[in-house]
Amino acid sequence: MKKIAAVERMKAAAGEIKTQGRILGFVPTMGYLHEGHLSLVRESLKKADATVVSIFVNPLQFGPREDFRRYPRDPERDEALLEEAGVDILFHPADLDMVPDGFRTTVEVSGLQDKLCGRSRPGHFKGVATVVLKLFNIVRPDYAFFGQKDAQQAIILRRMTKDLDLDTKIEIRPIVREEDGLALSSRNMYLNPEERRAALVLFRSLKKAHAMWAAGEREAGSIRGEMLRLIGSEPLARVDYVEIVDSDTLETVDRINGKTLVAVAVLIGNTRLIDNTILGGKGEHP
Repeated sequence: MKKIAAVERMKAAAGEIKTQGRILGFVPTMGYLHEGHLSLVRESLKKADATVVSIFVNPLQFGPREDFRRYPRDPERDEALLEEAGVDILFHPADLDMVPDGFRTTVEVSGLQDKLCGRSRPGHFKGVATVVLKLFNIVRPDYAFFGQKDAQQAIILRRMTKDLDLDTKIEIRPIVREEDGLALSSRNMYLNPEERRAALVLFRSLKKAHAMWAAGEREAGSIRGEMLRLIGSEPLARVDYVEIVDSDTLETVDRINGKTLVAVAVLIGNTRLIDNTILGGKGEHP
């Protein structure tokens, strides 16, 4: 596995791959890799001739009271996992290469970035879109792989690539879960044993939504009410949002007719966790 830190070297390596006519797959990450990330890597290895994984903890997507400094990092472990997986290139740019002094340009996907997580994390998706676009310009991938757990992010990045006529195709892969249903996340490490148990309420609420829909319930308000009741029964849980929205526009729906996103964000102690499922279409179901 080749390790590259300099932006110009990464551009040159990607250019060589493209010149050879090889398909280039890309998995952008913030490191502290888990099985969810590795499932994306394996998908890229299957679909592409060469795979690049980036590790960059993006400062632009963290708010002033969020955990940028505290965000978990273990570069040696990450490198070993990617080497074992068979990744071709690990791209780990420095902060000042990606966001240099005087950096002024940002990317916004209006109408999508301020809903759901964007309401409680203003500026978050502007930071995500800006850095992902920059990474796409450096790596020039044919395919980029993201997880369904960050559903709003996936919808925003798909819209960005469509609106800006980018050549990269976004591939969204299913949520990877622990055996008991907890969605894998780097932030799970913040949970103590009692909080880890309490965090299962997110998965249970999504299972409840899916069971109600499978039984014929189509009123979004009824499903949302039961989800809120279930989450409210967990003393360690504080709801940020429970929303049932159109899976393309993120607009709230009253009735479930077609593919619909059910998304939750819950604070367990001081740790904010997100999860989701799709009703009425192909997708990951609890």
